[in-house]
This record gives sequence, C-alpha cells and structure tokens, in this order.
Amino acid sequence: MKLVDHFQYGLNSPICLTWELTYACNLACVHCLSSSGRRDPNELSTAEAKSVIDELQRMQVFYINIGGGEPTVRPDFWELLDYSIDHNVGVKFSTNGVKLDKKRSEQLARTDYVDVQISLDGATAAVNDHVRGPGSYDMAIRALENLAEAGFGQPKISVVMTRQNVDQLDEFKSIADKYNAQLRITRLRPSGRGADVWDELHPLPSQQKQMYDWLVAKGDQVLTGDSFFHLSAFGEALPGLNLCGAGRVVCLIDPVGDVYACPFAIHENFLAGNLRSPGGFQEIWEHSELFTELRQPQTGGACASCMHYDSCQGGCMAAKFFTGLPLDGPDPECVRGFGEQALAARDADLSVPKSDVNHSRSAPRNSRTPKAPVMLQIGMGRPDKACETSPLVDSGADTRLSPAAARA
Repeated sequence: MKLVDHFQYGLNSPICLTWELTYACNLACVHCLSSSGRRDPNELSTAEAKSVIDELQRMQVFYINIGGGEPTVRPDFWELLDYSIDHNVGVKFSTNGVKLDKKRSEQLARTDYVDVQISLDGATAAVNDHVRGPGSYDMAIRALENLAEAGFGQPKISVVMTRQNVDQLDEFKSIADKYNAQLRITRLRPSGRGADVWDELHPLPSQQKQMYDWLVAKGDQVLTGDSFFHLSAFGEALPGLNLCGAGRVVCLIDPVGDVYACPFAIHENFLAGNLRSPGGFQEIWEHSELFTELRQPQTGGACASCMHYDSCQGGCMAAKFFTGLPLDGPDPECVRGFGEQALAARDADLSVPKSDVNHSRSAPRNSRTPKAPVMLQIGMGRPDKACETSPLVDSGADTRLSPAAARA
C-alpha cells in the first residue's frame, strides 16, 4: 500500500494535532478563526490538560500545534509546555509575542523540541495593525528581536495572506531573513470573525495568481501548511500529497475539549466529540462517526468533471462551508472562476453557516444555539509533514457527511 493510501484511510494517531489552549487573547484580530477574546470558564484545567498530554504520549503523537486565543496568557502555559516536552510530545506554539520578553526567549532557546511561530500580518505597522490591532506590529518585531538575541534557532513568522499584504511578500521574506526566521504563509478563511471581513480582505483573483507566481519562483523555503493547493490549477500540479488530512491525520482540540475534524472549521457539523466523554481523545480519534465517514473513499462531486480537478481537488472545505457553497462544488477562490460563478448563483435567501463559538469581547457570553442539521460534502485537502509542506498545500476530494454529534 502506498503512503498516500495510509493517509487516506486514517492513521492510528494524528501527525498534526492543533490544540487551542484558551480563547483568551490580548488582541482582537478581525480575521480570528476562533473569535477569541475572553477565556471560557469551562476550559480544560491544568490537570485535564496534562491527562490529554499523557494520552497523546501513549498514542505516540510526536508533536502538537498549540494556539488560541493567545496561549501564553494562560497562567499554566509554561508549565504545560515543560510537561509536554518532558513526556516526549514536542510543541510548536503560535503567539502574537506578548509574553516573549528576553527572559522567556532565553528559556525557549535552552529548550529542546519546541518551535515558536510569531503572527505578523503586515510587513509594515500600518498594514499589520489594521488587521491585528494598534501596537501589534511592534510587539511581534520585539519578540523576534528577543528570540534572535537569545539565539533561538529559526522561529517561524506566520502570515495570513490578505488583499492588503500580497504585495509585501518580498518584504516578509526580508524580515524573516533578518531575524533568522522561516516564513510561513497561510490562507484567509471566512470562518469565525473572518466571515465578517472576508469580502474586504480575501485576495483578488489577480492576487491569487501573484501569490502562485511568487511561490513558484521564490517559495522553496517558504512553509504553507494549509489551503493554497487550489492555486495549482494555474499550472502544473504542485508537490505534496493530494489528500485532505481532516479527521484522517489532522484535527483540532479546542479549549473546552471539543474535537473538530479541521482547525479551520469550528462548527457543530465538524464536531466529533468531547475529550471529557468516556474514552477521551483516543476513543474519538478511533471510533467517532464523523472521522469514520471522513476516512471512506472520496469522490470529486461536481468538480470531478473539471480538467483541473486532479490539480486542485476541489478546494478547501472550510472556505466552501462558510461562504454557503455546496461542498461538492468549487472553492470560492477557484482560480478558474467557477467559485465566483457559484457565489453569484447562491439563493438570495440562503443562510450562510456561521460558527456559534464566539468569545469576542464585544459579543455576549458564548452560548450554543441549536441549529438544523446541515448535510455536508467535505472538500478534502492533503496532509503534510509537520503541517509544513512547501510550497502549496491544501484541499482535495470530497465526501458526504452526516452532522457531527452534539456537543458533550
């Protein structure tokens, strides 16, 4: 059996597990996937988080992506970081840099099996702070300076590509080179608060081509661990596994222990279960109805007849779902223009799905409102080694799903 076949039908444990430790955040980025801001009072305790790490060690999960919210504002973050590493589960954590002073940077430089990813969405303060908030650019640069001074080896700079920063790709690369960092670019998704700014921020069709050309020419050392696979329809198929990892080799654990098939699809239809249920994470990973269905052989749906399907595999499931498109159809940013046609053809009375998980400081206290089930055709993307395949990674074939189980 080929390696890709093992991925297609699922692995014994995820190779890329994203864990949002908290919804608390000192910033209020306008495109935040998880609509973070305030801590959820039901988030996993320190003891529960350590139990999850113990379970992941037993399952031989070799590393986890820690995010949020802003994970470093959780009081036990550094304790959990040390606990994970001591239990042979490496950590890559994403941060806006708020807690990365000189002392913490020196601590990280002395720590093995840890990687740091600094979020920066503009190569200038004006562009970055428009999205991430006043002062966030200086905070991120200060964190990069502290890591470089401490001798931390090659942190990552993570950039969400927007209409305003596509022209700054060369500048982002220069910043990365200056601080001995590695550039990682990621796709804007219309989920969480990102749904409200999608029309303003998502790159124009001409900019999609601009990104593709730049990555082909200069992207050998640029990481793209998510949804740029749709760009391959511009030309030859790009390197990597043409397969979605959602529920197969990747998943998301949120701060209250809910497990989702995809880090970019925080919605009850992609919810597989809760860690506090009997059997914990391993039971969900191995036996949840949602993950079982995701691991079945997939078809291409309406996109299968397109001559470019073998290259783009239909695009990103989260981008389709949160723009109200059928998930067996084209990506909303389909480079052949089929997504624009599908968006224009949507029913005027269509209610576009939105996540009901919202911890924005300006929103009411988070609550779950029961919704009618939505039958899904999930656009399947491809996994990558440590979520860092270069240069263009994402979505692939499609599958029919029943709604995920209700939240525990």
